[in-house]
Amino acid sequence: MRRRSVLLLSSLVTLSSAAIHAQDLSPRAYVITPIHTNAVILTWAFFDGGVDFNGTVPISGATGSYNVPIFSLYHTLNFFGRSANLTASLPYAVGNFTGQVLGEQQTLYRSGLLDTSLRFSVNLKGGPAMTPQVFSKWKQKTLIGLSVKIIAPTGQYDPTKLVNWGINRWAFKPELGYSKRWNHWVLDGYGGAWFYTTNSASFALPTPQPQTEAPIGSLEGHLSYDLKPRYWISLDGNFWLGGVTTLNGIKNLQTRQTGSRIGGTASVPLGKHQSIKINYSDGTYIRFGGNYQNVSIAWQYSWLGRPN
Repeated sequence: MRRRSVLLLSSLVTLSSAAIHAQDLSPRAYVITPIHTNAVILTWAFFDGGVDFNGTVPISGATGSYNVPIFSLYHTLNFFGRSANLTASLPYAVGNFTGQVLGEQQTLYRSGLLDTSLRFSVNLKGGPAMTPQVFSKWKQKTLIGLSVKIIAPTGQYDPTKLVNWGINRWAFKPELGYSKRWNHWVLDGYGGAWFYTTNSASFALPTPQPQTEAPIGSLEGHLSYDLKPRYWISLDGNFWLGGVTTLNGIKNLQTRQTGSRIGGTASVPLGKHQSIKINYSDGTYIRFGGNYQNVSIAWQYSWLGRPN
């Protein structure tokens, strides 16, 4: 009985680690910066809330509470005359998870690396590659950009263990972004989809089994306002749908995800090279998956590199 209880509770952690990527809210993700701009970003994120299994497993009252520190590097470049940038992120997670499993209260504690991510973004309209001198005279109007985010299976994962932070598969998210400025106001809208490779060794008894997941489509919107140069606030929201899983050839329609989040962000400059970004968001509707309150604080230090 106890082994089965822990097995079922492990599903909670799998959903939690996936939610870190699927529920992102990123205002001004297609902003233009001068070429050779570099940045180091240190983020602390806290997630706390419940998990809806939609009757797929006999777990009730499932909750998770975990901290995620993230180290990121950012660099802008000239991509065939267009402004482009790369962002690489390495997250780590520490958390506790509880739930009533088959009538028995269970608690788990885990810490370890999550999967690393790499995002490449390029401007298609409105943002040519610019030196700092040219950029200082440029004014944003309408921007259209394209990005691809890749999640690499580098996180903590062992198919013989019940609980893992990594998801043991590659994930890809192509996305089209739109940004329009009116004086102090900026409206952002993005549309994209997550695609997943097969997890060849998903935990199952008596032996690990292959698992696939259908694509997850997502929409995201932000309305932000400049209070001062580099000091802005935004209202954020998103919606996602899809992600039906198939384990060893058996599809489970109850795992289809439908969800949305709403939140707010504030970015505050700290001198010429530094800034602090604070974000809060909460689930407005979640069908299958983690319904978390999320608070994050990111410190950024940026500088201009030297052209080759």
